[in-house]
Amino acid sequence: MAINRPILGFSLRTRPHTRLQSHNRLSYSSASPPPRPSIAPKPNIDIKHIRQNPDLHAQNCLDRNYGVQASHPLKIIALFDEWKALQQHGRSLREKNNYLRTKLSHSKTFSGRDVADESAPEEDKATILEEARVLKQQIGEIEAHEEALTISIEDLALELPNLTSAETPIGDTPRLIEYINKHPDPPAASSSDPYSSPLFRSHVHIASALDLIDFSAAALTSGWGFYYLKNGAALLENALVSYALSTAMAHGFTPVTPPSLTYTHISSACGFRPRDAGGEQQVYSIAQSATDAQKGKPELSLAGTAEIPFAGMHANAELAEADLPLRIVGASRCYRAEAGGRGVDTKGLYRVHEFTKVEMFGWARPADAPALFDAVVAVQMQILRALGLHCRVLEQPSADLGASAVRKRDIEAFFPGRRERDGGWGEVTSASICTDYQTRRLATRMRGADGKLGWPYTVNGTAVAVPRVLAALLENGWDEERECVKVPQCLWPWMHGVREIGKKRG
Repeated sequence: MAINRPILGFSLRTRPHTRLQSHNRLSYSSASPPPRPSIAPKPNIDIKHIRQNPDLHAQNCLDRNYGVQASHPLKIIALFDEWKALQQHGRSLREKNNYLRTKLSHSKTFSGRDVADESAPEEDKATILEEARVLKQQIGEIEAHEEALTISIEDLALELPNLTSAETPIGDTPRLIEYINKHPDPPAASSSDPYSSPLFRSHVHIASALDLIDFSAAALTSGWGFYYLKNGAALLENALVSYALSTAMAHGFTPVTPPSLTYTHISSACGFRPRDAGGEQQVYSIAQSATDAQKGKPELSLAGTAEIPFAGMHANAELAEADLPLRIVGASRCYRAEAGGRGVDTKGLYRVHEFTKVEMFGWARPADAPALFDAVVAVQMQILRALGLHCRVLEQPSADLGASAVRKRDIEAFFPGRRERDGGWGEVTSASICTDYQTRRLATRMRGADGKLGWPYTVNGTAVAVPRVLAALLENGWDEERECVKVPQCLWPWMHGVREIGKKRG
C-alpha cells in the first residue's frame, strides 16, 4: 500500500515499494562527509518519518538513482531497534543503581545493622560500593554505545535525498511544459549535409572570428575549462548581469553579493558533496595548513553556486513568519571542478570551471513555496524571452533531481552549433523547491505569530548563467552575411552604445 506523507503546500509522489536493485548511474555520492565541526549548525532530520515509511524512502532513492542509499531506511530501523534495546537495558541498570544508592544513604545495611555502628560489617558496605561501581561503568558503556548509534542513524538519514513531488515524472525523461519564442529554423543548406551550413556556426568559431574569447591564453594561465572574455563579449557579460539583476529586483528580489568561499559543512547541508558517485572531484577545496588542520578549523571550498552562501545566510537563525517570503538575488563567480565532464560536445563556453551567474534564492512558508517557485520561473522566462532565445521549459524527471530538490524545472535554449548533440538543446536555467531539506540541516527556523517554531521552505533558481547564455546569443544572433552578432535590445542600456558586435575595423 502506498504511504502518503502530506507536506504543507505540496503533494508528494507515493509509489508501491518494489524490490531493491542497483542502478548504473548514481547522482549522489555515497562517500561520507567530513566530520562536522563544533560551529556547524546541528541538523534536525525527521528520522521518525523514515522509520515509519521505509519503503517510501527506499523507493524514492531508486527513483532518483541513489542506489547506495536505498538500503539506508532499513539500516536506520535496525540501528534504532538496537538503540531501543540498549535504552531498556540501561534503564534497568539505572534502577538497580538507584536502589543501591538508596541502600547506602539509609542507616541500615542488608544485615539490618546501623552503618554508623562500628560493629557493622564493613564487607557489606564494600560489596554495595563495588556493585555500584560496576553498574556505573556498564551504564557509561551503554550511553557511549547509544550515542554512537544515534550518530550512525543521523549520518544515514543525512545521506537520503529529499522526497519527490507528484509533479515530477518518474524515470529519466522530462515532461515538456511549453516553448519560449519561435524556433530559428534557417533556410535549407546548399549541401546535402545540413550541418555544413555556415548558419550552424559554433560560438567558438564566431568568437574567434570577432576576437571575443581567448581560450588558448586561459589554458596557459589556468588550464582547460577557463577563458578570457574580450571586447564585445566582456560587455555582454556585464550587460547580462545587470539586466538579470534589474529584472529580478522588479519582481521583489533584494540584491545581495555573496562570498565565494564557504565552509564545506555548509555545502554539505545544502546537498552538495565534494565528490560524485564515482569519487571524482566536483568541488575546488582550499588546502589547509598543517596548523589549521591540527586545530580542527573547518575546511573551505569555492562555491559552485550562490545557492550555498545564500542558504547559509540564515543558518542557526530564526525568521519571523510574518516577514516571509524573503527573496534575494545576486551575482557571483561560480567554481566547478566537474572532473571528467569535458568532451567534444562541451568545448567552448558550454561547460567551464569558472563563470559568472546571477542566482535567485528565497525562504517561504511551506504553503507559499509553490508561489515563490512560480515567481522564480517567471523571472527566468521573462529574461530569456526578452533575449530572443528559442527555449523549451521542462519539468525534470526524478533521475535528474539533486539531493535537496523535491521538484526541478529547467529551461533549455536552442544552440544552432549543437544540433548534432541533443538536437541543439542545452540547459541555461534551473529552478528548484527544496522544502525543508536545507533549513533542517542549517538550523533555520521560522517562528509564527503564536510563538510556535517551524521549518521554512527554500526555493532557488538561476536568473542567468553567463557563459551558456552568451554562447546562445552568439550563435542565434550571428549574421553570416554581415559577419556580426546582433545585440538584444533589452541589453542596450548596458552596452555603451554597441548594438551589434562585428569585426574590428582598421
